[in-house]
Amino acid sequence: MAALDKETTDKIDVAYVARLARLYLADTEVQTFQGQLDHIVGYMKKIDELDLSNVEPTSHAVTLQNVFREDVVKPGLAVEQVMANAPAQVSDQFQVPKIIE
Repeated sequence: MAALDKETTDKIDVAYVARLARLYLADTEVQTFQGQLDHIVGYMKKIDELDLSNVEPTSHAVTLQNVFREDVVKPGLAVEQVMANAPAQVSDQFQVPKIIE
């Protein structure tokens, strides 16, 4: 298979992609989105020119950390309070319709 020249592979056809996604775009929208997409691809070409061999790959621009709070034991609701809103109950348990035959 012959290699495609770079000029044809850099162009993304907005109208074609919209058809694949089953989106209706007016001609003015296609022109607007095509210009925006071409602009984005131009930025990607600029980034492609940079030497990134010494840059470690990351999934986020900044380091993320989980913030954990201390677990604190608190009293729960009384069974009577919980069951007060239950539409149906059996022996202090919620009664639900059978869904498996």
